[in-house]
Amino acid sequence: MGEAPAAELDAVLGGCGWEVTGESIEGPPAPPGPPTRLGRDVCYVVLAVLFNEEDRVLLVQEAKPGCRGQWYLPAGRMEPGESILEAVRREVKEETGLECQPLTLLALEERGPAWIRFVFLAQPTGGTLKTLEEADTESLQATWWAGDPQALPLRALDILPLLALATRYRRSPPHPPTLPQDLPSAPLCLRVLVVFNNATGDLWVLLGTAGTPHLPVVVCGTSPAELRGGLCLPVLRLLRDCLPPLDPRPGPPGLLGLQHRAGGPGGGDGVCFNVVLSIPPGSPGAVPPQPQGPKFSWWKVEEEGLRGRILHRLRTMVPIRS
Repeated sequence: MGEAPAAELDAVLGGCGWEVTGESIEGPPAPPGPPTRLGRDVCYVVLAVLFNEEDRVLLVQEAKPGCRGQWYLPAGRMEPGESILEAVRREVKEETGLECQPLTLLALEERGPAWIRFVFLAQPTGGTLKTLEEADTESLQATWWAGDPQALPLRALDILPLLALATRYRRSPPHPPTLPQDLPSAPLCLRVLVVFNNATGDLWVLLGTAGTPHLPVVVCGTSPAELRGGLCLPVLRLLRDCLPPLDPRPGPPGLLGLQHRAGGPGGGDGVCFNVVLSIPPGSPGAVPPQPQGPKFSWWKVEEEGLRGRILHRLRTMVPIRS
């Protein structure tokens, strides 16, 4: 099947992006019509966890009528024409008065591909903490909180596991620093690194064979069924269509990196997520299941350094929370 996509694998394993081309898309292409747009097809939300030098967490008192007076982490919707990191900085500035620098993505949360929240660990770099005298429609005030956040009236308890993730990352990072890459993606899609490795140390990667061998890319649709199925439904469909029934089933995908460019192709707001998942072997010396049809092939990784990098990234992924 020719050479393996060494440069693409290197970029994906390193948390970088890679161009999305028509020949790399497997299955149904992006639906005809305008590209993915914020506010019409998708909603992207950013959320930031910041600590100060005394290990206090930055919390915001809400001004919205439905949750006025309650506390939450700085968060809000991305705006058209805005990069993901620009949105993080803007929301933190508007709600807390502070400047910040995002350090890494902590988690990707989704309720179907139409609603995605990017959760970041960030550090303060300047500004002045907002007080009640500066209350506006964005927030009433902000504070560095030292105690248990549950002692406050919280807008929602969903920030508690995110605070735990941030605390764990600061103590012992479970994955490399991961930030969005400035590369365009017209559709909302996932580039998939599917790995099969057995107990005897053999490892294979699933490649698409159309054109130059490549990591498969699957497009997220916006139909009602797609929206109910979650962001990773296209990955499961890819495995179902190209491989025989799997037993045991693969574990959940994890995120290696992502790419987005504000005002991308056609002014779209697509994002390409680089994800990895492992297909468990049924026995110690098992080989990967034979692909159904010529569109896919397994490539056995012989080079020890690359094999080690792939196995390492299987253990060091940004979690995707549904």
